[in-house]
Amino acid sequence: MTLNIRPPCPDDRPEWGRLWAGYLAYYETTLPDSVFDSTFARLLGNDPQDFNGLIALLDGRPVGLAHYLFHRHAWKIENTCYLQDLFVDPACRGQGVARSLIETIYGIADAAGAPSVYWLTQEFNTPARQLYDRIGTLTPFIKYARP
Repeated sequence: MTLNIRPPCPDDRPEWGRLWAGYLAYYETTLPDSVFDSTFARLLGNDPQDFNGLIALLDGRPVGLAHYLFHRHAWKIENTCYLQDLFVDPACRGQGVARSLIETIYGIADAAGAPSVYWLTQEFNTPARQLYDRIGTLTPFIKYARP
């Protein structure tokens, strides 16, 4: 099997939408079509404040996605990279797709001079955490959000 990872293009909208809907469903979330449209338009845009995206294709078929962004950090001179969303089609898991997406983002961050990449996941996301424990470092931070 051949794995290719690249930025999304306009023709990816239907398959990207399918994958992102799967990601949102995993976290028991739904969003209106207007958010899907806005998010995809931002992925294709060139505003440096927007996030970026990657599509993973296995034998030419979209099977995974990642969204990431760079932002300033008060503790660093350089920007840092936040991996916001990561999803692989359940039928394609265990084939190195998620790891390749993360490692691609590591390379993009390195090329941009961003010394760190970080992400969040739910505590119950055990299968993904097994991968994250191998390629990242679990931090002691606890996230709070406005109610």
